[in-house]
Amino acid sequence: MVSSVAMTATDVHRTIDALWRIESARLIAGLARVVRDVGLAEELAQDALVIALEQWPRSGIPDNPGAWLMATAKNRAIDQLRRQRMRSRKHETLAHELEMQQQSDGGTLEARAEDAIGDDLLRLMFIACHPLLSTEARTALTLKLLAGLTTAEIARAFLVPEATIAQRIVRAKRTLSDARVPFEMPRREELGERLGSVLEVIYLVFNEGYSATAGEDWVRPALCEEALRLGRILAELAPHEPEVHGLVALMEMQASRLRARTGPEGEPILLMDQNRSLWDRLLIHRGLLALARGETLGETRGPYLLQAAIAACHARALTPADTDWVYITALYDELARLAPSPVVELNRAVAVAMAYGPAAGLELADRLAEHGSLRAYHLLPSVRGDLLAKLGRYAEARGEFERAAALTQNARESRLLLDRAAACPQGES
Repeated sequence: MVSSVAMTATDVHRTIDALWRIESARLIAGLARVVRDVGLAEELAQDALVIALEQWPRSGIPDNPGAWLMATAKNRAIDQLRRQRMRSRKHETLAHELEMQQQSDGGTLEARAEDAIGDDLLRLMFIACHPLLSTEARTALTLKLLAGLTTAEIARAFLVPEATIAQRIVRAKRTLSDARVPFEMPRREELGERLGSVLEVIYLVFNEGYSATAGEDWVRPALCEEALRLGRILAELAPHEPEVHGLVALMEMQASRLRARTGPEGEPILLMDQNRSLWDRLLIHRGLLALARGETLGETRGPYLLQAAIAACHARALTPADTDWVYITALYDELARLAPSPVVELNRAVAVAMAYGPAAGLELADRLAEHGSLRAYHLLPSVRGDLLAKLGRYAEARGEFERAAALTQNARESRLLLDRAAACPQGES
């Protein structure tokens, strides 16, 4: 039975496009479970989409389009596997299993598969973020398979050629196929590392949207939205993992500031200068709930829960002066012990400066500069420039802002830093 509502071919194509964004991940996940190959599952899902584009403008959209796409894709799988029976015993077995499943499912294909769909999506997340793949490949494959983005959309988001993204995705699927990575949940001893990889990829996508590393735009909200969507799905699929809720809480609260992070012309607005009435209170509320949920699940806080607790301090402060920088410093102390890194230490230096004065923060930033691990990281001279300016050492501050502007690849951020350099008074205070 199909929808009786009259629709133009254009309307149908728009509806199919929207359905693909919603259904593609669960469709690919369900197919991958039965054909045991992510690349083949994606091809079958796309074949079903092409058939829908051909048939639905004439026949109308089915009442359950997801079930229609799944049944069509599985029929395509049976046809392909039948043709390959003579070449592979494995394909013969798979074809037989699919035929038996189709016969037993009858008209309730999706209803019978519903119980497994959550597990299928979670397995697909773990496969797309497999440690065998590079971080870049994991990110591209996750956005392709789970966010439903096209290769062109991913390339535009990360400002790289479309061919580069296409190669990463092809190589990633080939790597997984060659390694015969099973479509199953990781073993208990592997779960922590594999879950960490999934969280890392989702947060990497979010951060690229929150503070773009290159290009003309300082923020790309669409990437933040995709990362948040993936994080929320993961939180429903893995409800007992504290760090999953920690990451969701962190992203919700950071995303709440997006409208305030840029001015009318797209220029960056730093945290302490933002109009906090523009912060999204619903996202803050959701973030605080996720933080509380994560903290009740574990005896200790992991890195994402700690970062979410820091974001909560900012979210609760109605004005910059209300910010509890002493507590934020304590949270960064804990984070530095748990997950030490030069970037965490730089953030800690900023918190120390806000809590105990710019001289205390500059001392920590100077140590990082001497160490050299952040030599190419533009935020180190940016932080040093800010602290030097607060101490009245304007000539040094100007040089640091100019150095930071030369290091960043983001045009908006570069202009902001050069403006800050130009704003430094001549001489010392």
